[in-house]
Amino acid sequence: MVGYSPNSEYHLTGSQLGIAGATSGAVSRALTQPLDVLKIRFQLQVEPTAGRETAKSKYRGVLQATRLVVKEEGVNALWKGHIPAQGLSLLYGASQFYTYELLTHYACDLKFNPAAFWVHFTCGALSGCSACFITNPLDVVRTRLIAQGEPKIYSGMTSAFTAIARKEGLLAFYKGLTPSLILIAPQIGAVFACYEFFHDAWCSTLPNATGWAPLICGAMAGVCSKTLVYPLDLAKKRLQVTGFEHARKSFGEVVVYRGLGHVLWRTATKEGLHGLFKGVWPSVLKAAFTTGLQLAVYEQTCHMLVLMAHHH
Repeated sequence: MVGYSPNSEYHLTGSQLGIAGATSGAVSRALTQPLDVLKIRFQLQVEPTAGRETAKSKYRGVLQATRLVVKEEGVNALWKGHIPAQGLSLLYGASQFYTYELLTHYACDLKFNPAAFWVHFTCGALSGCSACFITNPLDVVRTRLIAQGEPKIYSGMTSAFTAIARKEGLLAFYKGLTPSLILIAPQIGAVFACYEFFHDAWCSTLPNATGWAPLICGAMAGVCSKTLVYPLDLAKKRLQVTGFEHARKSFGEVVVYRGLGHVLWRTATKEGLHGLFKGVWPSVLKAAFTTGLQLAVYEQTCHMLVLMAHHH
């Protein structure tokens, strides 16, 4: 039920698709936020996260980082930035799935093959870009709330929005937008295209076990897509804290970056190519859980809405 199908017996309205997308985003975000916090902490750390030279590094592994965050900042710190993140997920899920359904419908109207890999990739890429543009301000605020140590610079979401707008201007809410769009187009394109590929293969191989298909195929699609674009995700996060370096002194060395190319070049030369994949394990774990949950919850919500509409 992900994507428009001309053979489907029921077609949901735009508002119903938005509700299903928002629900999938909210559920997956609430369950995977701690992995997001760890991923961002790793991404923003200049010191090595693995190998022999980690003596001066604050965060050195998923379990060690989890224990340290809980010890220093409390269990609630694993959900730092959760309110703007939840707002981001609701808005992102609704806009992404709605746009994807709309674009796949147009593709069918234009007589493109609805099962083609490139159709799902293109529709997914465009839906991801539109959702990314709409939600980037919330993403910047969320990243900064997670990135700050103690004492806090921002007391909460409203404080962060007000301070950023006053001190840095409205354009600051679109910091990191270029790498975000470069990142999101292939990532979301790959999510939907890989999902359709895995889902078709699953249903033809295991026709009696299709109930698990959205969760497992979504998880595999999430792993493939996140690994593909991970260095750009790291660059985006580092750019989003530009002008906010003073809040990060307690976490280690602070570097000021001039743009996407400078982040990638400086990280690769100073931290090694593996530096471009800092935080990749919590990120891939999160991608697997999040994408699997999103697609499974989206499909289930769509089915529920169809049943409710049919009942009425």
